[in-house]
Amino acid sequence: MDRLLRDIRRNPMLWLLVMVPVLFVSHSLWPEAHNLHFVFSVLAIVPLAALLSRATESVAMKTGDSIGGLINATLGNLVELVIALAALRAGEYLLVKATLAGVIITNSLFMLGASLWLGGLRHRVQEFNATSARLQSSQLFLATIALLIPSVTSGSDHPSAAAFTQTLSVCLAVLLISTYGAGLLFSLRTHREFFGSAPHGESDEDVWPIGLALPVLAVVAVLVAFTSEVFVASVESAASSFGMSHAFVGFIIVPLVGGAAEMASAFSGARKNRLDISVGIALGSATQVALFVAPVLVLASYVLGPTPMDLQFWPAAVGMMLAATLSASMVTNSGRSAWYSGVLILAVFLVFAITLFLLPPLDH
Repeated sequence: MDRLLRDIRRNPMLWLLVMVPVLFVSHSLWPEAHNLHFVFSVLAIVPLAALLSRATESVAMKTGDSIGGLINATLGNLVELVIALAALRAGEYLLVKATLAGVIITNSLFMLGASLWLGGLRHRVQEFNATSARLQSSQLFLATIALLIPSVTSGSDHPSAAAFTQTLSVCLAVLLISTYGAGLLFSLRTHREFFGSAPHGESDEDVWPIGLALPVLAVVAVLVAFTSEVFVASVESAASSFGMSHAFVGFIIVPLVGGAAEMASAFSGARKNRLDISVGIALGSATQVALFVAPVLVLASYVLGPTPMDLQFWPAAVGMMLAATLSASMVTNSGRSAWYSGVLILAVFLVFAITLFLLPPLDH
């Protein structure tokens, strides 16, 4: 516990933990103050995501590469997953799909681009493991193709078109999860020698003991679940008041808030010329969402949602994901980067963000 308190004192981001009880109190006293709840829940999610990332890192380092990879796969995007599950239960399928697409786009464009830019400002040329980047880019491209197919084949007026799309979505969900599992086996077990990077250099002092990390994971997961419920309940009213669509909230706000801790780690690694860490976090997190989180939500909708959810995204979302995947692939293909590479990636992200804010896609 002393180590946890010490980390809270040292990390200004964790000082925002005070917003968690503030959110509890405001939700109890003013249940209709949706705009206030939205702001408080966003501020509360940021430090919870930081704690979650810290505890997950510690557990992964203590359990070894293979189990650690699985832990990171299941917990690395827990904040976004819980928010999506809360929206799923509420039937907010547009918000769910916007969040999924947004995490893929934000991580592969904003997180990656900002890392390359910040690292390039300090180091003239940086190098990273191109093999690992190519694998993750290929996985992202596969997932984008899987999301494109239901959207392309759903335009038929045939009476059984809806049932076909739903069945196809379930089949694709199982395929994507299986592919992701095979990718973990490939990179962490059978061909792990191709995906090495420089040691992270964490001392034992920097790593939480299992006895601290596991309870923190459990408590934070519960707090994230409650905070996400409040966030989803308040998002419609707040988005309308602030002039934002559900798509903009899902594409931009949720990924930036939920991924704040991961982004801080990626940016720090880039500034220290450890670009393998930054690229791995950015593309690895996007890959987890595309191949694992999205299919899991499709299967979970049969139990939690009012109706089953499919993998049919609106054309603009699929186009943005495809463009993000190709942009990330082209920039990381050589294994070398400079600051202008980051500027180009960030420019693509800003094109999408501005478009979504000014001309959001229609709900369907």
